[in-house]
Amino acid sequence: MHVLTADPADAPVAPSSAGPRPAAGPPQAAAPLKPSAYRLRPMTAYAAPKLRPAQPPVRRRPFLRMDAPGRTMVLTFDDGPDPRYTPDILRTLRRHGARAMFFVCGEMAVDNQDLLREMIDDGHVIGNHSWSHPLMPKLSRSRIRSQMERTSDVVEQAVREAPRWYRAPYGAWNRASFEIGADLGMEPLGWTVDTLDWTEPGSEAIVRRVRAGAGSGVVVLSHDAGGNRSGTVRALRTYLPELLDQGYRITVPQNV
Repeated sequence: MHVLTADPADAPVAPSSAGPRPAAGPPQAAAPLKPSAYRLRPMTAYAAPKLRPAQPPVRRRPFLRMDAPGRTMVLTFDDGPDPRYTPDILRTLRRHGARAMFFVCGEMAVDNQDLLREMIDDGHVIGNHSWSHPLMPKLSRSRIRSQMERTSDVVEQAVREAPRWYRAPYGAWNRASFEIGADLGMEPLGWTVDTLDWTEPGSEAIVRRVRAGAGSGVVVLSHDAGGNRSGTVRALRTYLPELLDQGYRITVPQNV
C-alpha cells in the first residue's frame, strides 16, 4: 500500500523515510489562523523563488495513505469547483483552520478560477481530476494527455502553479495515465475511505462513514460537484470539528 508524507508545517518532526515526499502546492499568503496542536496554519511566503519540480517517477499504483507521525488525516474533494457547494466547504474548512485537497475538473475550473485562487489563498492543495471526468482506460494516449494537460493549464493560469497531484476519474488508473501524469509533473493519489457522497445518501450516512473510517493516515474521498452536494456540505460541518476534537490533524502533503 502506498503512502504519502504529511506537510512538515503541521508538526515539527522529521518526515518519514518511507516513500517519497509529495507536493503541497505553492506558499500561501492567507491571514494566519488560530494556532493549536492539531489545527493547520497556512504556510507564509518565506520560500525561495519557485522552480519547476523534478519529474516524479512513473508509479504503478496511486498513493492511498499518509505516512506521518501522530493522528493525521487528509480530506479530499473531487469534481469541482462548483459555486453552489465549494464556497460552503471552503468556509467550513476556514472556520476550523483546516486544509484539504481539491481535485478539480477543467471544465468546472475554467469558469470558476476565483474559487481556485480562494483555495490557494486558504492553503489548500489543488489537484488534477481530468477535464471532463472520462473513464481514462477507454481513451487513447493523446486524449488522456489532452484531458490532463488542459486542466493543468487552467490551474496554472489561475494560481501560477500547475497541479502536482492528479486523481483518475472513478479511480480507474492505467499505465498511460501514470506515465502521462508523471510526465506532467504529478503524483497519483487515491483514497482510503470513500464517503459514497456521490450517491447522495444524506449527511448522516456520510458522517457515519467518516467516523467509521477515521484513523491515522486515512485519505477521505468526498465531492464538491457532480450532483447535489448539500449533504456533503452539512456532513463536513459535523465530522470536521469532531475529528479535530479527537486530536486528528487534518493535513495536506508536503512539498517535494
